[in-house]
Amino acid sequence: MLKLLLTIPLVLIQSFVIQEVEKPSVLELVDEQVTLVDIRTDLEFERGTISESINIDFNNKNFIEKVSKLDKTKPYIVYCASGNRSQKASIIMEYLGFKKIYHYKSGYSDWIKD
Repeated sequence: MLKLLLTIPLVLIQSFVIQEVEKPSVLELVDEQVTLVDIRTDLEFERGTISESINIDFNNKNFIEKVSKLDKTKPYIVYCASGNRSQKASIIMEYLGFKKIYHYKSGYSDWIKD
Protein backbone atom coordinates (compact mmCIF):
# COMPACT_ATOMS: atom_id res chain seq x y z
CA MET A 1 0.00 0.00 0.00
CA LEU A 2 2.85 2.38 0.82
CA LYS A 3 4.32 1.83 -2.65
CA LEU A 4 1.02 2.84 -4.22
CA LEU A 5 0.69 5.96 -2.08
CA LEU A 6 4.20 7.03 -3.03
CA THR A 7 3.68 6.32 -6.71
CA ILE A 8 0.39 8.09 -7.48
CA PRO A 9 1.34 11.71 -6.73
CA LEU A 10 4.76 11.34 -8.29
CA VAL A 11 3.37 10.04 -11.59
CA LEU A 12 1.79 13.41 -12.12
CA ILE A 13 5.11 15.24 -11.90
CA GLN A 14 7.47 15.17 -14.87
CA SER A 15 10.80 13.83 -13.75
CA PHE A 16 14.25 15.11 -14.61
CA VAL A 17 15.86 12.25 -12.69
CA ILE A 18 14.22 9.43 -14.65
CA GLN A 19 15.08 9.02 -18.31
CA GLU A 20 13.25 6.43 -20.40
CA VAL A 21 15.54 4.36 -22.61
CA GLU A 22 15.24 1.64 -25.23
CA LYS A 23 17.49 -1.30 -26.05
CA PRO A 24 20.24 0.57 -28.00
CA SER A 25 20.70 3.01 -25.12
CA VAL A 26 20.74 0.18 -22.59
CA LEU A 27 23.59 -1.44 -24.54
CA GLU A 28 25.56 1.83 -24.43
CA LEU A 29 24.90 2.35 -20.73
CA VAL A 30 25.97 -1.20 -19.90
CA ASP A 31 29.25 -0.48 -21.71
CA GLU A 32 29.59 2.59 -19.46
CA GLN A 33 29.26 0.35 -16.38
CA VAL A 34 25.83 1.63 -15.31
CA THR A 35 24.33 -0.84 -12.82
CA LEU A 36 21.31 -2.83 -14.00
CA VAL A 37 18.53 -3.43 -11.48
CA ASP A 38 16.14 -6.23 -12.42
CA ILE A 39 13.04 -5.82 -10.29
CA ARG A 40 11.27 -8.96 -11.49
CA THR A 41 10.56 -11.84 -9.12
CA ASP A 42 13.30 -14.27 -8.14
CA LEU A 43 11.77 -16.91 -10.42
CA GLU A 44 11.68 -14.55 -13.40
CA PHE A 45 15.30 -13.57 -12.69
CA GLU A 46 16.40 -17.21 -12.53
CA ARG A 47 14.85 -17.87 -15.95
CA GLY A 48 17.06 -15.23 -17.55
CA THR A 49 18.31 -11.70 -17.08
CA ILE A 50 20.47 -9.04 -18.66
CA SER A 51 24.10 -9.76 -17.82
CA GLU A 52 25.49 -8.45 -14.55
CA SER A 53 22.05 -7.36 -13.25
CA ILE A 54 21.24 -7.31 -9.58
CA ASN A 55 17.81 -8.56 -8.55
CA ILE A 56 15.60 -6.62 -6.16
CA ASP A 57 12.06 -8.01 -6.37
CA PHE A 58 9.55 -5.16 -6.58
CA ASN A 59 6.83 -7.41 -5.15
CA ASN A 60 8.90 -8.23 -2.07
CA LYS A 61 7.63 -6.50 1.06
CA ASN A 62 11.20 -5.31 1.74
CA PHE A 63 11.68 -3.71 -1.68
CA ILE A 64 12.05 -0.15 -0.36
CA GLU A 65 14.46 -1.26 2.35
CA LYS A 66 16.61 -3.20 -0.12
CA VAL A 67 16.68 -0.56 -2.84
CA SER A 68 17.50 2.11 -0.25
CA LYS A 69 20.81 0.35 0.42
CA LEU A 70 22.07 1.16 -3.09
CA ASP A 71 24.36 4.15 -3.61
CA LYS A 72 21.95 6.95 -4.51
CA THR A 73 24.66 8.97 -6.27
CA LYS A 74 25.27 6.29 -8.93
CA PRO A 75 23.13 5.85 -12.06
CA TYR A 76 20.94 2.76 -12.47
CA ILE A 77 19.04 1.10 -15.30
CA VAL A 78 15.79 -0.26 -13.88
CA TYR A 79 13.76 -2.87 -15.73
CA CYS A 80 11.13 -5.57 -15.34
CA ALA A 81 9.35 -7.77 -17.87
CA SER A 82 7.37 -5.09 -19.69
CA GLY A 83 7.98 -1.71 -18.05
CA ASN A 84 5.06 -1.50 -15.65
CA ARG A 85 6.74 -2.46 -12.35
CA SER A 86 9.99 -0.77 -13.31
CA GLN A 87 8.20 2.52 -13.95
CA LYS A 88 6.75 2.41 -10.44
CA ALA A 89 10.09 1.34 -8.97
CA SER A 90 11.86 4.22 -10.76
CA ILE A 91 9.42 6.71 -9.27
CA ILE A 92 9.95 5.27 -5.80
CA MET A 93 13.73 5.42 -6.28
CA GLU A 94 13.49 9.06 -7.32
CA TYR A 95 11.42 9.79 -4.21
CA LEU A 96 14.09 8.05 -2.11
CA GLY A 97 16.73 10.43 -3.46
CA PHE A 98 18.40 8.59 -6.33
CA LYS A 99 20.08 11.08 -8.67
CA LYS A 100 19.92 9.32 -12.08
CA ILE A 101 17.62 6.50 -13.15
CA TYR A 102 17.33 5.04 -16.62
CA HIS A 103 14.00 3.28 -17.05
CA TYR A 104 14.15 0.53 -19.67
CA LYS A 105 10.52 0.99 -20.57
CA SER A 106 10.15 -2.05 -22.85
CA GLY A 107 11.79 -4.38 -20.35
CA TYR A 108 13.22 -7.86 -20.51
CA SER A 109 10.62 -9.09 -23.01
CA ASP A 110 12.06 -6.57 -25.47
CA TRP A 111 15.64 -7.50 -24.55
CA ILE A 112 15.23 -11.16 -25.56
CA LYS A 113 13.65 -10.36 -28.95
CA ASP A 114 15.72 -11.02 -32.09
